[in-house]
Amino acid sequence: MKRWTITAAFASAVGLVAGNAKAEDVTSVLPKCPVMDEPVNFFVSAETEDGPVYFCCKGCIDKYKANPDKYAVKVAAQREALAELPKVQVTCPVTGKPVDGKTSIEHNGEKVYFFCPKCVAKFKEDPGKYKTALANSYTYQTKCPVMGGDINPQSFTTLAGGQRIYFCCPACEKKLFDHPAKYAPKLAEQGFMITPEQIKPAKEEEADMHHDAHEHGHDHGNHP
Repeated sequence: MKRWTITAAFASAVGLVAGNAKAEDVTSVLPKCPVMDEPVNFFVSAETEDGPVYFCCKGCIDKYKANPDKYAVKVAAQREALAELPKVQVTCPVTGKPVDGKTSIEHNGEKVYFFCPKCVAKFKEDPGKYKTALANSYTYQTKCPVMGGDINPQSFTTLAGGQRIYFCCPACEKKLFDHPAKYAPKLAEQGFMITPEQIKPAKEEEADMHHDAHEHGHDHGNHP
């Protein structure tokens, strides 16, 4: 088991075979949207104190926010389903920056990673202060869509729509943008539904904006 992978491989969980799975093969095992009761798209979510809530489309986010109590039972069911899927911690709960993969502590029976050793000291002073940030620090994209290896939290790109895609290494970013039609299905295999046309890089200022929003724990309609 690689250090980035928290649970068993997603491919094994859903019975994918040799990279030939289609998006429809995944939908039957994906958690359900609390608003429409349809399979979620992991690119569509809203951050909450207890972690992201995932939806099938952007329109469901506003409906959920307007009356979250109405969907509490279905959100709980979604969280139970999510607990069965692999996930990777990609951001530090203290700084919001990518974890370094080597700085960690045991917290409530699980390994928590950080950006640097200084973050560990801050976290230990008041773990409750970072509870929400920790709950929102994971992604369910565990595999690189280009090479198929485990993702590296420090290797990612932000798309024009705000979606974040992780890779195993920086070299895979160019391959994704050069051949989006080839790799969009690889993302769909993990429940991240996107069309090739949507796979285009954000402008530098847009990427910075999405990065800052992520670090400060704001809601994201298209974020992993």
